[in-house]
Amino acid sequence: MTQRSLSELRRQIDGLNRDLLQLLQRRAEIVLEIAAVKRSENLDSYEPSREEEMLEALLAAPPGPFGPEAIKEIFRAIFRSSLDLQNRERDRTMLARRRDLLPAGGIRVRQVAIGAGRPVLFAGPCSVETPEQMDTIAAALAELPGPTIFRAGAYKPRTNPYSFQGLREDGLRLLQSTARRHGLPTVTEVLDTATLDVVAEHADMLQVGARNMYNTELLKALGKVAKPVLLKRGFMATLDEFLLSAEYILSHGNEAVVLCERGIRTFEPWTRNTLDLAAVALLKKETALPVIVDLSHALGRRDIMLPCARAALAVGADGLMLEVHHRPEQALSDGFQQLNLNEFAALVTALGWAGTAAPQQPRGKP
Repeated sequence: MTQRSLSELRRQIDGLNRDLLQLLQRRAEIVLEIAAVKRSENLDSYEPSREEEMLEALLAAPPGPFGPEAIKEIFRAIFRSSLDLQNRERDRTMLARRRDLLPAGGIRVRQVAIGAGRPVLFAGPCSVETPEQMDTIAAALAELPGPTIFRAGAYKPRTNPYSFQGLREDGLRLLQSTARRHGLPTVTEVLDTATLDVVAEHADMLQVGARNMYNTELLKALGKVAKPVLLKRGFMATLDEFLLSAEYILSHGNEAVVLCERGIRTFEPWTRNTLDLAAVALLKKETALPVIVDLSHALGRRDIMLPCARAALAVGADGLMLEVHHRPEQALSDGFQQLNLNEFAALVTALGWAGTAAPQQPRGKP
């Protein structure tokens, strides 16, 4: 073979490469058009049966130097690239990634603005228990000068079916009346679509717990409710899954969504979960939605809460969630991770959130 003939063959290869690239780019454009149609019709982007159908048609073509296995490998690589392209386009067009999604004044929960530049404190007991308990804790929270939201559970999802399950509607009424008396907005968990209306009637913000992050019917229903939603990350959820859960709410009309990192399950037993602060920084980078950190559920212990609170704020958290109880040793749920009022006062003072008069631990029988 002469040098001239080799050069000519290479020119032909270069031309074919350009033709192939042009065809692949045109194929990619059509793939994106198909993806847009599928999104509009709520269809899955991945169709394995369609891939097999295309492969069968290709393998039925007249034979050439490439055998069946090589053809499968080449086109499966093209199919994978096409699916990646669709996923990237889906991510780019997600409502959760819109930079203009957050209003200029943040997400309002009555008088409190989340994501407006000042960290918000979400604090209160794990569970609504008694009028004395709720009034004592709310009074302490009301003394704080910064934006504060009163949190407490009326419906309690528990791992153990024989554990305290919450006061339910009575708990909602007690939470609402106590908060109104002390001028505090409220957040509490909603467990299912059956109780959504009654929870929305009594609470200013609706919380989706870690177990319910994948409850798509509940997420869709929350998208139709005119109340802000606090969405907690599932303890085994990736950030993509977390954002897609938020997308369910956003795509059904409710744009007032706050994300909550509450720790993920790993092999490390020294804390209740593993606090993923990198997730906070990444979520702040990828979405305009406010992001808060639930320190109590992430850590499950009180002794390292202050440094972790500082770290959470340092990576950009828009707020912190803490469980506070006037007598944690008597709490009906998760007493081991709840701060007593003196511990709470010390923490908010160290963070610079305390007023001139720090709340005191109540006296009386332990």
